[in-house]
Amino acid sequence: MHKRILVVEDEASIREMVLYALRKGEFEPVPAQDAREAQTAISEQVPDLILLDWMLPGTSGLELARRWRKESLTRGVPIIMLTARGEENDRVSGLDAGVDDYVVKPFSARELLARIRAVLRRSRADEADGSVVLGGLRIDGAAHRVFAGEEPVQIGPTEYRLLHFFMTHPERVYSRAQLLDHVWGGNVYVEERTVDVHIRRLRKTLEPFRLDSMVQTVRGAGYRFSTAT
Repeated sequence: MHKRILVVEDEASIREMVLYALRKGEFEPVPAQDAREAQTAISEQVPDLILLDWMLPGTSGLELARRWRKESLTRGVPIIMLTARGEENDRVSGLDAGVDDYVVKPFSARELLARIRAVLRRSRADEADGSVVLGGLRIDGAAHRVFAGEEPVQIGPTEYRLLHFFMTHPERVYSRAQLLDHVWGGNVYVEERTVDVHIRRLRKTLEPFRLDSMVQTVRGAGYRFSTAT
């Protein structure tokens, strides 16, 4: 079965190019030119991945990403941001909003398809992961959910992967480069600062349960997950 990709892009020429590339890549594209059409498409069928333009009329892509990361229906759907904003601060803003990757315009169809396949590979790897319990946290691998005690933890897909890796490799220090290789995949180009962004988001996710201190910074070396304080 072809993966369903929601394409939220208001520029018709770019949207048509992306739709054509996705069909050639054997995906099932669903077009939307604004937030309203995107929400309608999601309510009809949740996509396997969302391609989201940053600059949209009305509600921006950044606002949509933040909204979808808070909603149970779309919280686990990978999002790739399409943006003309190539500056580091803009990319970090996108990551902070919950996107999993970004492609800077202008981009080639080949690059876009490679990014999509890489993100979907990571998502499939997550589905194969088992359950783990450590330090008051529990990951239900089959349900793809996290619990602090008996309370569900609302967590984004990248933070889920990061937490799962940490919990299955506790008490060991990993550099940013090592975390990129293990969590994002060695064949995907992502800046090392991306790790810092998601570490911060993971801590913020665990903070209400007073478990954020388990994600520890080891100065000059990287990060460690530890139940020892």
